[in-house]
Amino acid sequence: RSSKAHGKTHSEALELEGMETMDTLYPFYHTTEKISEELKRTLSVTRTSAHRTGRAMKQATRAATIAAIAAIAPQSAKASTRLRSSKAHGKTEVEALELEGMQTMDTLYPFYHTTEKISEELKRLSESCPGMSLQQVGGPERSIDVVTIRAPGTSPVNKNFLLFGEHSRELISPESGLHLVRSLCGETGLSEEAKRVLQDSEFQIVVNGNPESRKKVESGDFCLRVNPDGVDLNRNWAEEWQPGAVLDPADTNPGPSPFSEPETRAFKQLVEDYRPTTFLTIHSGTKGMYMPWAYDMEHLANRNQPQMMTILKDLDSKHCECPFGAAGREVGYSCPGTCLDYVYDKLQTPYAFAFEIYCGPEYAEDLRQRWNEKMSAEGGQFFQTSSHLASEHFKDIFVDHPSSFVQVRNAKHRGFHRSSTDCFEQFNPSDAEEYRSVVDNWSAAYLEMAAMVAKNIRGNGTRAIV
Repeated sequence: RSSKAHGKTHSEALELEGMETMDTLYPFYHTTEKISEELKRTLSVTRTSAHRTGRAMKQATRAATIAAIAAIAPQSAKASTRLRSSKAHGKTEVEALELEGMQTMDTLYPFYHTTEKISEELKRLSESCPGMSLQQVGGPERSIDVVTIRAPGTSPVNKNFLLFGEHSRELISPESGLHLVRSLCGETGLSEEAKRVLQDSEFQIVVNGNPESRKKVESGDFCLRVNPDGVDLNRNWAEEWQPGAVLDPADTNPGPSPFSEPETRAFKQLVEDYRPTTFLTIHSGTKGMYMPWAYDMEHLANRNQPQMMTILKDLDSKHCECPFGAAGREVGYSCPGTCLDYVYDKLQTPYAFAFEIYCGPEYAEDLRQRWNEKMSAEGGQFFQTSSHLASEHFKDIFVDHPSSFVQVRNAKHRGFHRSSTDCFEQFNPSDAEEYRSVVDNWSAAYLEMAAMVAKNIRGNGTRAIV
């Protein structure tokens, strides 16, 4: 008041008194602390909204988060200018970031593991996990990690071979494989169950079957399915193999010949040497649990057919609530060259399964409801006839929810003309909480499957082929 009485303005008076802080003079600005608090509040609100409203709000959450980061600390003046230019041309924040090459897996989804981190984690586990060994196959250009775990002092009757990550965009498949290995090594909440399972079961696990293409996915090419040669690894096996792509040539190219690819040759050698009693391949993009045959509607799997169906039914009720049963196709629709059929037929593996473990929440709930309705109305007939899932009883489900193992005409393949973000969210959880739920749920399912097969083998008085 004294300073103002001597003709000073309010600001000049405050400066004289040492009170010229931004908060005092310009209270409509935000302090650094308030900026951080506001960003946390905004992120919390958008995450809550995203959980309620699904995929669209998830995109908004990610856009708001990245926009905040970009606004506070852009990577460079040029990047910031290009980003504003992209947005000026009508692009959303996420689209603009995609155009600028900033949509890497590490940037958008840091709770996933890169190929390098998966290998590092497996190496760490191999140095401390009892009964675990780690090897690399496929040569220097396609080096693939293979884990074998057999608990010391045990005599397993069930040899489980699990193949994760044939399709590179299905990132959640190898993530669940890594979680399974960690569980078998005693590092997750499933460790006690894993310890019990290891009394009667051993495992050989390909955690990341298409590592070179996965690296490209990690860099932002979220729609990439095939290997570096453009071949679909799950159409390249020598079981009813046919030349020519079934659907989109970019996604389902079977290669020039069976086992033309270094990855599938490595898988073939591994599974032939290991001679499993149980084989499982893991995919995503929809939800389903299948047994042979994938290529045919006329020939049903006979060997252990009732036992495999019972296992799938029990696992489905606990872990999926999704279509389960014999894979197949409509007459005239080819689904050749799958690992599921090859192992069951050529190697005479007693139990062979394929799981599809994830689709976006907006599709999963519709799939669950329609499957339960079908089973209530027609389930009795389904189990009496052991009908293929591609039959007329269930065809409409797979028209709207396409599967790699149940082929029907007129399916609404969401694979064409999708944005990178759409691809990621069809095949993989996009928030950390859902990610953890998926890998934990399906790792538990893998362990239960092994335990049920081992129980059947012991009950029949047979042992695994060593």
